[in-house]
Amino acid sequence: MDDNAHETAGGGLSTRSVELVFALLITLAGAVVIYDSVRIGAQWASDGPQAGYFPWLMGCALALAGGWLSAKTLWQWRRNADDVFVSRARMKPVLAMLLPTIAYVVLIHLVGIYVASAIYIGAFMVWQGHYRPLQAALVALAVPAFVFAMFEIWFKVPLPKGFLERMLGY
Repeated sequence: MDDNAHETAGGGLSTRSVELVFALLITLAGAVVIYDSVRIGAQWASDGPQAGYFPWLMGCALALAGGWLSAKTLWQWRRNADDVFVSRARMKPVLAMLLPTIAYVVLIHLVGIYVASAIYIGAFMVWQGHYRPLQAALVALAVPAFVFAMFEIWFKVPLPKGFLERMLGY
């Protein structure tokens, strides 16, 4: 049995589903561009095109391309039934990185980038790198402290803050 047949038997994410989702996302992006272009003005005025005229054209092109890809994917739906985009076994390591990264991004909004980075770095060092907790804690504290000094103090570039930085006066 070849590798592709084994992946199909084991299940996974189908190519046709991925293609349809991305085609619909392209269509949605085009619709958002069209909507916002019309909001700011997408007509030809007496002095030339309004600010949204060319973005409106690009939004129309995106929406048409996404619609075409969606229709093509649906038209070939049965023919592509056995195509596997990624198997479940190969998706596990991707999700093991993706889900904590999503949690990190959410955590940035809750506690700021420095505290979130310390938690993220320390947790990954222990969980994925199998470092000792003390080593992980030292690196997890040192890296955000260095980044804080570099951006906030030396370059004067503010990054998202949480309660701790506000308590320290930043």
